[in-house]
Amino acid sequence: MQIQKILMVDDDPSILMIAQISLSRVGMWTVKTVDAGAKALEIVEEFKPDLILLDVMMPGMDGPTTFKKIRENPALAHTPVIFMTAKGQPGEVESYCKLGAAGVISKPFDPMTLPSEIREIVESRVFDTVA
Repeated sequence: MQIQKILMVDDDPSILMIAQISLSRVGMWTVKTVDAGAKALEIVEEFKPDLILLDVMMPGMDGPTTFKKIRENPALAHTPVIFMTAKGQPGEVESYCKLGAAGVISKPFDPMTLPSEIREIVESRVFDTVA
């Protein structure tokens, strides 16, 4: 799977800024950032991201609820979603994967390695679907 466009959803402006720089300059991807699940739902179909990075804990609509709403749209049903969370306990990670997430990245993340972490998750996901 070729990644060209990423939608990043997080309520923390500093995380959005760091991720934007990392993903666009290190990963060389086109990145759109929004600070709420509802805003993501408003723009996701028009933006057509190849991948969505989704914060778990956000005010209003949390990450898992946003994820479920994204999956209700047939055009986005197969778009990989990676949760980003400061609460990366094994049980929580497992629950996000059971929801259908491609993977989980722990925060704080290293901006220099974030693109390679994303690529590893996407490549392992593609391998899993082929095997």
